[in-house]
Amino acid sequence: MQINDLIAQAGGFSSIARELGISEQQAATGASALLPAIMGGFRKQAQSAPAGGAGLGGLLGQLGGSGLLEDVLSPQPTDVGRGNNVLGQIFGSKDVSRAVASDAAARTGMDTSLLKKMLPMLAMLAAGYMARQGSGAAGAQPAGGLGGLLGGLMGGGSAGSSGGGLGALSGLLDADGDGNPLDDILGRLGR
Repeated sequence: MQINDLIAQAGGFSSIARELGISEQQAATGASALLPAIMGGFRKQAQSAPAGGAGLGGLLGQLGGSGLLEDVLSPQPTDVGRGNNVLGQIFGSKDVSRAVASDAAARTGMDTSLLKKMLPMLAMLAAGYMARQGSGAAGAQPAGGLGGLLGGLMGGGSAGSSGGGLGALSGLLDADGDGNPLDDILGRLGR
């Protein structure tokens, strides 16, 4: 199962829709366009983590762990500052976040400002979900366990998953075939 499906099942799209005043279908469409870059940012962090360090699991814990997921799913307004912290860690700058939102807007026809509002919420949902899954893997090394989970969430899972997955979309966006569509999105935008 892929991250879009998992976020939908957890109620993430309905939470985003409620908070932003849009339909769940619009939330799902925005997520399908934004999540490949978010997951690419996490993959880049996992690949650049020093061997023997806390790796991605440590980073997720520092950012708020599974509490990020609960923050978005709660009926209270989401503290998007936490999501912006996640984006800062995985993208490095606000310019990259803006570029990701602009690219998604060009592909979906959705308003860029709406996608910019969705981006930190989706980053929180993805980070919180991965932190929850990583902490549930008893006996597994956090970085290795999360690395495998990250690969599966990016599309290494079954081809029979529902249409909301990232496998095919991530492949379309990943022009150079390196497994990370984020660098290709930035390349198209001249960054």
